[in-house]
Amino acid sequence: MCATGDPNKTEHLLALDGAKERFHLFKADLLEEGSFDSVVDGCEGVFHTASPFYHIVTDPQAELIDPALKGMLNVLRSCAKAPSIKRVVITSSMVAVAYSGKPLAPDVIIDETWFSDAAGCEKSKLWYMLSKTLAEEAAWKFAKENAIDMVASNPGLVIGPLLQPTLNTSVESVLKLVNGSERFPNVTYRLVDVRDVAGAHILAIENPSASGRYCLVGRVIHCSEVIKVLHQLFPHLNLPEK
Repeated sequence: MCATGDPNKTEHLLALDGAKERFHLFKADLLEEGSFDSVVDGCEGVFHTASPFYHIVTDPQAELIDPALKGMLNVLRSCAKAPSIKRVVITSSMVAVAYSGKPLAPDVIIDETWFSDAAGCEKSKLWYMLSKTLAEEAAWKFAKENAIDMVASNPGLVIGPLLQPTLNTSVESVLKLVNGSERFPNVTYRLVDVRDVAGAHILAIENPSASGRYCLVGRVIHCSEVIKVLHQLFPHLNLPEK
């Protein structure tokens, strides 16, 4: 497990059942080559889940693209040095799948054969989408060139119970709806429960037949439908009506 020295990012993990016996923290930096060598040495399976997710950035290259792309390659380079590793599972995203430039309609099925168009994402200044697209593209290229058995999970917007005490960007979308917003955005979400995402990662690393990419989406739902669900669950909340 790799993390910073920020207790808000580690204390909830150290409090998990069995953490004292089975959980170890290592200091590592996504942007520092070789930083993960000692972390993955002796491991049979590696999950690479770390990538910044922000909607608003001032420097897309430094805040999103470099950590995603360089971080991905730094982790994979470390994995390539460790003969004990049998498989690597990376957490990509549906944003690396769905922004292909193809028209979307109710009868269009997005599947794992789709790849987002990096040039289109850059032109539209979709920086997070670009960061995930570039990172996954680079990962597949590196894995092929270095004979790494890699599986990619591509979750949609991950929601569900929080372990950490701080708010993450995914859940922030829901918080904004219950925090007094007068209007809700005209957007459609590809939602998936964090527990299903975790389960899919475990299957991807334990099931010998797992390969390629897996789109992880539990439900496609418009924001207006999210409002209805929230109203049913929490009728006392003051939710936007338009």
